Amino acid sequence: MIHELSERSREIFRRIVDAYVETGEPIGSHTLARRLNIRLSPASIRSVMAELEGAGLLYAPHTSAGRLPTEAGLRFFVDGLLELGSLSSDERAAIEARCNADGRSMGDVLRDASEMLSGLSRCAGVVVAPNKRDSRIKHIEFVSLAPGRALIVLVTEGGLVENRIAEIPRDMRPSTLVEASNYLESRLSGRTFGEARDQIRKEIDERRAELDDLTARVVEAGLATWGGGTGPRALIVRGQGHLLDDVTAIADLERVRRLFETLDSEEDVLRLLELADGAEGVRIYIGAENKLFDMAGCSLVVAPYGDSPDHIVGAIGVIGPARLNYARIIPMVDYTAKVVGRLIG
Repeated sequence: MIHELSERSREIFRRIVDAYVETGEPIGSHTLARRLNIRLSPASIRSVMAELEGAGLLYAPHTSAGRLPTEAGLRFFVDGLLELGSLSSDERAAIEARCNADGRSMGDVLRDASEMLSGLSRCAGVVVAPNKRDSRIKHIEFVSLAPGRALIVLVTEGGLVENRIAEIPRDMRPSTLVEASNYLESRLSGRTFGEARDQIRKEIDERRAELDDLTARVVEAGLATWGGGTGPRALIVRGQGHLLDDVTAIADLERVRRLFETLDSEEDVLRLLELADGAEGVRIYIGAENKLFDMAGCSLVVAPYGDSPDHIVGAIGVIGPARLNYARIIPMVDYTAKVVGRLIG
């Protein structure tokens, strides 16, 4: 359709979308006439607006009101007319600083990335954390804390550190923890949890592991604590409050209420974000393009990240109203995903 529109129609449509992103309000022909770079009468502009409405790109929320872009119009704009901005050197430095992984856990890095995106975009930042089964392990160690409790310290090949508290038998001897650490270290190093789990379980099942019963139990406890199982990945959402910053009407309140309900449905959000796994670069979902936002009037900008170019382990993005500032947010999400990918790779 982009080639079927005249330059005049494209310019008018672009201005209508710009006004919508800026204010969220309909814009009329008289206001457009003052903003256009070309000289057109309000009557000529109304004629073009009627054509765009007939094409399904605009709609009038009220009789005699101005026009707003439809969801199809926003998709048309994003795909064909959007001119992406570029991040400033300060913004790039801020993203890299907040995502610095030195001596920090993966969870801390991803939470900071989500909060940083939320702050820069004034929307909700969303991160799907990697499944720990996909992380390659460099070092693992059990440290006794108290009777029945041990600290598990794990370092990935990417340099990220994770700490977890595990429940262990209360009569566990310190020497058993050392033995368990050595046992897991020899089998986890350079492997993912999934790979190591399969090998260790096979050894235990076939009674080839030279461990006593207590050591076997702490090994099992460690695997259960870290392996992540086959369940859904962890979801991190930060900055939902930003979605309330621009509430101007009862309809907006209802939209935000539905969006909060959507964010509470972690399974659906994870399913949507994981669509990015098979994509290269940023993906944009607008309104009813996905059933998750069919009634919420919202958009998602999401990008995958991985520990190598061909191994996607998670996704990071922004959820906000359909009138997102796409030109600014798309490069922001894209750059953040690349920084996170470099850190874990």
